[in-house]
Amino acid sequence: MALLVEEWYTLCQEEIEMMREIRNLKSLRRGFLFAAAMFCAMGPHQDVYGAQRAPIQERRLEEDMEIGPGNPGPAADLASLTCTIDGNQIKIAGTVWGSEEELKRYDHYWYLFELAPYEDQLNGRTDYEAWWNRGDAISCALPLTDEDGSDRLYSRFVLAVYDGRTYRIVSKPAYITNPEALAGNKAEFMTPSTKKGLLLDGDMIQDALELGVKHISINIPFHQLFGEGITYEYKGKTYYFDKEVVESYDKIVGTMTRSRVAVTAILLNGWNDTTPQLFLPGLEKNPQALYYTFHGSTREGAEMLEAVASFLAERYSGGSGSKGKIGSWIIGNEINNQIWNYAGDMEMDQYVREYMKAFRIFYTAIKRVSSSDRLYISTDFNWMEPNASLTKYGARDVIDAFGAIIKEGGDIDWGLAYHPYADPLTEPEFWDDGDRGRTTDSAESRIVNFNNLHVLTDYMNRTELLGPSGKVRHIVLSEQGFTSQSPLRGDVSQIQAAALVYAYYIADSNPYIEAVLMNRQVDNVSEASEYVALGLWECDMTSSHPIIPTVRKPAWSVFQVMDRESSLKDMEFAKKIIGITKWSDVIPDFKWKSHENP
Repeated sequence: MALLVEEWYTLCQEEIEMMREIRNLKSLRRGFLFAAAMFCAMGPHQDVYGAQRAPIQERRLEEDMEIGPGNPGPAADLASLTCTIDGNQIKIAGTVWGSEEELKRYDHYWYLFELAPYEDQLNGRTDYEAWWNRGDAISCALPLTDEDGSDRLYSRFVLAVYDGRTYRIVSKPAYITNPEALAGNKAEFMTPSTKKGLLLDGDMIQDALELGVKHISINIPFHQLFGEGITYEYKGKTYYFDKEVVESYDKIVGTMTRSRVAVTAILLNGWNDTTPQLFLPGLEKNPQALYYTFHGSTREGAEMLEAVASFLAERYSGGSGSKGKIGSWIIGNEINNQIWNYAGDMEMDQYVREYMKAFRIFYTAIKRVSSSDRLYISTDFNWMEPNASLTKYGARDVIDAFGAIIKEGGDIDWGLAYHPYADPLTEPEFWDDGDRGRTTDSAESRIVNFNNLHVLTDYMNRTELLGPSGKVRHIVLSEQGFTSQSPLRGDVSQIQAAALVYAYYIADSNPYIEAVLMNRQVDNVSEASEYVALGLWECDMTSSHPIIPTVRKPAWSVFQVMDRESSLKDMEFAKKIIGITKWSDVIPDFKWKSHENP
């Protein structure tokens, strides 16, 4: 007991010395000692996650802190935090770089606050989690589970200073960067034997297997996911899903998993009047928008995303009792163009930050179930956008912004799902796209597609975009196709087939491309009527729903064998169409160069 009193007396003396530095307190010393003694008599304030410290809320002298309308203080630029899971704790460490000149207007302490994923400000809060003397190392461990039993997995953490009136955030919000530490499924990612993949149309599962696919992608539009028949309990709430819709995914995912085919899910947010929490507050339905951005900016929105992502991740974890394995998840579609990811008029930085909040929720929910699952952002081929607006941005700019914004909160292993279509979509010959000057070998190219695919992978090799491991991020070509109908020439199905194998050889010979998923399996009626007939099958043009396949195109047979070395002899027709003698003449490091005829 004597030791405790002695320690607290020492702390009280330190308090006096600190206040003396701020103000001449000789006349107040006796009063302060009395107040401190009374507080010490009631017992020490216990900082659960650090050392015992005296309370400091009462020792502010506002008149000595240089804050005013013309000097509002820092804006999240004096420090940074890292947050990682270690066992049942969150380890938090900080780095500060604020100068004494910048910090002199505040007291002598750093404060750690916890924010919900949808919170950006403290708004007068005083319930900090830990605090340190300025100059001390910023380091602590918080329990992963809060006192009320809720987990902190989705929380963000910020460092703050006190200006005599309020706490001011001086770091960007930091997220937990290794949710996979909690995963029950720690199986390695399944890497198929080739990169060949296809966007599955309807229930054409057997056709896909006959084509020898190694990857398939499926769309999961959220507006069709909710309904009746399946209930899911999550954090005290019940969510209801459409049994027929979900079981249709079960069939596809289960069959492909048993066939050792890698499954990618494309998560899309279609409009649904019954789930307004899935849309940004105040956002109205836009007849021009096909899908809407996911968001995590409200409690209701964040909670629903967390629940649905957890439901899907658990159901398709590949573990015991699951319905198969989804190993890759693309969050939204072509996010650089808001027709596919509508959020309303926004500057690009704000737009990407909104998207990032949702991406983080999906990432955490999915990785906490399966540690090796991969999550991707998606862009179209408009690499540079000269006509950028508040709803349309260049793919390169969005990739750069997303990478930088993610790093502010702690880097994670996100990947890129890119769509290198021919330009224009109504002609299949991508190899002459440079003739109009829209595809070049420069990082400033207007378009990046198969004609200059190396521009994409060269750019992703930049130091700023490397993943947390220091390696190039996972890159998949998740949607591209070539038309078999030209508005000028009519049937160009043989050129479509040549374009298909040429594109595949380019991607297959690029070591940074991990999968090539072609679009489509069957022509889409509305697209085909506009000369964008991308399917391996023709369709019945009188039936838009359901789409009915009719005749296989030459591209079907090419697709079936194009990932085999033995296919080289079958692709002589394509070289004649393209106007080349050898594939290795036009494809650097052609994978099968040694098997080509001299």
